[in-house]
Amino acid sequence: MTGETKRVYAFGRFRMDVAERRLLSDRGEVALTPKAFDTLVALVRNSGRLVPRDELLSVVWPDTYVGENVLAQNISTLRKALGADGPKLLETVPKRGYRFLGEVSVVGETEPVVREQTRGHETRYARSGDVNIAYQVIGDAPLDLVFVMGWISHLDYFWREPSFARFLTRLSTFARVILFDKRGTGLSDRVANSDLPTLEQRMDDVRAVMDAAGSKRAALLGVSEGGPMCSLFAATYPERTSALVMIGTYAKRIRDDDYPWAPTPEQREKFFDVIRADWGKPVGIEDRAPSMAGDPAFREWWATYLRMGASPGAALALTQMNAEIDVRPVLPTIRVPTLVLHRSGDRCLKVEEGRYVASRIPGAKYVELPGADHLPFVGDQEEILGEVEEFLTGVRHEPMITDTVLATVLVLQMPAAIDDTIRRLIAHATREIERFRGREIHTAGNRTLAIFDGPARAIRCASTLSEYARRLGCPLRAALHTGEVEVGRETQVTGAAVDVCIALAASAKPDEVLVTTTVKDLVAGSGLRFEQSASRVYRTAHA
Repeated sequence: MTGETKRVYAFGRFRMDVAERRLLSDRGEVALTPKAFDTLVALVRNSGRLVPRDELLSVVWPDTYVGENVLAQNISTLRKALGADGPKLLETVPKRGYRFLGEVSVVGETEPVVREQTRGHETRYARSGDVNIAYQVIGDAPLDLVFVMGWISHLDYFWREPSFARFLTRLSTFARVILFDKRGTGLSDRVANSDLPTLEQRMDDVRAVMDAAGSKRAALLGVSEGGPMCSLFAATYPERTSALVMIGTYAKRIRDDDYPWAPTPEQREKFFDVIRADWGKPVGIEDRAPSMAGDPAFREWWATYLRMGASPGAALALTQMNAEIDVRPVLPTIRVPTLVLHRSGDRCLKVEEGRYVASRIPGAKYVELPGADHLPFVGDQEEILGEVEEFLTGVRHEPMITDTVLATVLVLQMPAAIDDTIRRLIAHATREIERFRGREIHTAGNRTLAIFDGPARAIRCASTLSEYARRLGCPLRAALHTGEVEVGRETQVTGAAVDVCIALAASAKPDEVLVTTTVKDLVAGSGLRFEQSASRVYRTAHA
C-alpha cells in the first residue's frame, strides 16, 4: 500500500480515511457507495485543481467504459451526502470537469491491511468463540463482499451446480467475495441443535470470517434469511459495512395484522412436518426454484445440497428459529447505502415483503424484477447481478448483444442417471473447458455444451475429457461441429451448428468423440488423427 492510499485527509467538518474507506463528519459516519467514495478521493487529492471528466473517469473506472452521466450521478450523490457543504466543496465546470474547493490537510496514516491470498475455492476456517467457521475467498477486486446464503448452505456444493457457480464467479468479477457456512451447517463445526446460531451469533461469525480474510470493511449481500442477519449487522456495525444488498428477503416469518404476507403459524407447522418427513428429498424446490423444479439433475443437486448442508434435526431447528425472526425495529436504524431486490412472482417470499423492507430503510433503493424463482442464481441471474454490480461499483457490464459468430461447438452427452461420478465429470469438464480457452454455456441435465474459437483446442479438450471419463468408468459421448451460432447472454447459444452437434452426440458410442468433416478439414496440419465413422463424420483416433 502506498503512502497516498494510507492517508487520512481532513477538510471542513469531515475526515476521510482512504485505507478504511470511511468518510466521517462531526455528526458521525457519512454513507457513500464505493464509486462515490472513489470519486471523492480523486477530487480531494487534487484539491483546488480542475480535474477533467476524462481523467476522473479513467481513475474511478479504470479499463472500463462508462458514460459521463454515471460520473455526474456520482457527483450528485456526493453533494447530497455532504449536505449543506456539498455545493461549497464541489464545483462543476461546465463541459470540462470538477474541482474540489475545500482546504485539505493530511492528518495521519492508517496501517495497511495485510490480506492472505486465497487461490481457487480453497476452504479455510475462522475461529468464532469455540466454533470453527468454514469460509472461502474468490476474486481479488478492491471491493470486499460478504455473501450470506439463507437457510442451509454448503460451500463445496455451491460449486457443484453450474448456475450457482456462474453466479458466484460473476460476483467475483467486481468484488473479492467472502463465502461462509454458518455454524451448525455445511463445512463449519456442527453444534447441538439447541446451540444453533441466533442472529447475534451469526454476526459474530461474520466478523470472525472478515477478520480471518483480512477484511476491515465490506459490502454485505444477504439472500433470503441472510437478509435479516445482514440488516442487523449493518445497523450494529456500520463502521464495518460499506453497503447492504438483500435479495428476496423479509422482515419476519409469522403473519400478523401489520405484516399480512408471512405464513400463518399453521402454514409454518405444515412446512415443519414436510422437513420431518422428507428431509433428503428436494424439499421446497417448487417454491424456491419453480423454473427448475422439473429438471432431474437440479432436483438431485438440491436434495444433496440440503442433505449435506444440515442434518434433519438441525434443518428443523434452524427453520423453527428462523420463524421467530422479526427485524422490523432494526430496519429504520440502518444508515449504510442499501439495495433491496425482489422478483415480482417469488413464491417463497412475497414481493410485498421486499417492498416493506425497502420502505422501512432510510434512502434504500428498491428494484423489482420479473420472475417466480426465489433462488437468485436460478432464472435470469444477470438481471440481479447487473443491479448489484451497478449499485456497488457505479457501472454495469451489459450482457453481450446477440450476434452471429463462427465457433466450434462441443457437446458432451453423459448417462441419464446423475450420481457422484457424473458430478465429478461435470466439475472436471468445467475446469478443462476453461483450460482449453473454451466457454461453457450451460449444463442441462446430463448434457454439457461449450463453444471454442479454435477447433484444435476443442478437439483436444474433448479427447482429454473422454480419457478422464473412461478412467472413471463413465460412458461419455462427445461431438464437435464448426459453424455459425447465435451468441446472446451467458446461457444463450443457438443455431444450426448447435443442433447438428447435439444430434451427432446422440449417435456417438460410449467413449467416442465424433467430429464433422468441417472440423476435420479446419485442423489439417495440427497433428490430430481421425478415423472415418460414417459419411462426413469422423472419430478422433485418441478416443
